[in-house]
Amino acid sequence: MARAIELSIQNVKSGEGGPFASVIAKDGKIIAEATNRVTSLNDPTAHAEILAIREACKRLGSFELTGCEIYSTCEPCPMCLGAIYWARPLRVYFGNTAADAAKIGFEDAFIYDELEKTWGERRIPMIQLMREEAQEAFRAWQQKPDKSSY
Repeated sequence: MARAIELSIQNVKSGEGGPFASVIAKDGKIIAEATNRVTSLNDPTAHAEILAIREACKRLGSFELTGCEIYSTCEPCPMCLGAIYWARPLRVYFGNTAADAAKIGFEDAFIYDELEKTWGERRIPMIQLMREEAQEAFRAWQQKPDKSSY
């Protein structure tokens, strides 16, 4: 966690991004680390946890973080939380809470609120289109004998 905090402070001072960092360790060794790069990369998905997960998976040659621990300077946002669950680490440690982040302008409660709404009620309308045609890819996946489940 100390390394993640150090990285987050450096990130703020350098102007590269927000006050967030994440470190991933396996067997007591750091295998990936990243800082928030949303503004420097013009990428809304460039959160520290997402970037660290991508790097760790690349290094491990796997889409899962089996046996890994994630250290993040803040409680993961909804996007990062989803990525963490897909990556399946052993555990996540965090420093600041979502409420702490909200106090300095990083509010994500509205996303949780949006998830509770139906498609048509969301701030950004979600409109189903061409479901029958899209089902063809799902049928192909179901019939594929050599698929890698995840």
